[in-house]
Amino acid sequence: MPKKPNRYQALIQKIFFDRYTAGATEFEFAREALEKGAAELGFARVKNLGDVPYSFRYRNDLPDKILDTQPEGLEWIIEGAGKGRYRFKLVKEIRIVPRENFAATDIPDATPELIRAYALDDEQALLAIVRYNRLIDTFLGLTTYSLQNHLRTTVKGMGQIEIDELYIGLDKYGCHYVIPVQAKSGKDRIGIVQTAQDIRFAKQRFPDMRCRAIAAQFMDERVVALFELALQNEEIKVVEERHYRLVPGDRLDDNAIRAYRD
Repeated sequence: MPKKPNRYQALIQKIFFDRYTAGATEFEFAREALEKGAAELGFARVKNLGDVPYSFRYRNDLPDKILDTQPEGLEWIIEGAGKGRYRFKLVKEIRIVPRENFAATDIPDATPELIRAYALDDEQALLAIVRYNRLIDTFLGLTTYSLQNHLRTTVKGMGQIEIDELYIGLDKYGCHYVIPVQAKSGKDRIGIVQTAQDIRFAKQRFPDMRCRAIAAQFMDERVVALFELALQNEEIKVVEERHYRLVPGDRLDDNAIRAYRD
């Protein structure tokens, strides 16, 4: 028997099919539609209505009935369409996942043991590991500084967004960089919606700085995959991918270090 959808799935499914017509590639809905839809489904009051579209934008897959309407090679995303508004949009299907056969570079693990012991969740742990090991500096070849994490702000035409961590960087020529970083645990997907909104925020808020968007993902407890991503013709593209393995300093392989030099 097919599994009964939970409240979030049933609600987003109703929102979708109340507006979807065959051949449609995008359509919008307002926050008020979530409240009305919940009432029509007979649900008790949903305390945080904004969490319904948020969960499908960043954390969970859309219900199967919605996925069944996707043409081959395309997928539905939910993006912000202004204050209190959202947009279902059909875009080219993109999967950004670490390559399993990609070589990992060993670097000394500078993460304080106290941080590892008390990290509250995978995302926070990953952001801390990236920060303490200066992986953004190593990956981009820049000097960078964390400006703020979990930055909640707004983007014109998109509404409210949240950036996992925002860095400011500097190169040897004095060029300044703005570097939004999104962090994903091993099971979560790198979000194309999140990448696009991070880049648009950077261009709106820091128009005179060069934007380099980064996605970080755990492959296992000691290996972190980093991607540099760019927005090209409204599609997210991978500019570069690197994997870093964090190891105790006394376990570094001298032969590997010489190989990196050569």
